[in-house]
Amino acid sequence: MAAETGTGAVAGSKAEAIAELMLEVAQCFFRIRAIGQKTGLITSWGGGAFGFMRSLAVLGPLTVPQIAQMRPTSRQRMQRLADELAAEGLVEFADNPKHRRSKLVQLTPQGTARYREMDAQLLAIASTMGGALGEADILRTTEVLRQVSAEVTARTARLP
Repeated sequence: MAAETGTGAVAGSKAEAIAELMLEVAQCFFRIRAIGQKTGLITSWGGGAFGFMRSLAVLGPLTVPQIAQMRPTSRQRMQRLADELAAEGLVEFADNPKHRRSKLVQLTPQGTARYREMDAQLLAIASTMGGALGEADILRTTEVLRQVSAEVTARTARLP
């Protein structure tokens, strides 16, 4: 049982609220992944094709290690996804003037077109959701999730 604080609030209620938020986000993630797999935004084995391609569309050519650093995943997993997307003709590897062995990954014209289709598909899905929420609620929730995510990232970096 949580102890009372000097203000009369129950110590731990904030911790319990954060824990509940984290669990709800995890459940939501798995539901989002299921939608993504059914619509092709995520590969059948769980690779985030849309997110990978979005990084390239927004940031330009990147190395596989750079892409992996942006996500809580291994370089090997991102290499697998890069190879899969390259086999489909959606990305290509280019020489990297800053590093001989670490190629840059960039969208092909076909990949750019597919990314735009996927982005439109995501917006179409998103446009049918959140009916009871106002835009301000959605923006505030996004900001809260970014803050929690940043704290989780920082905590993860401190772990052995």
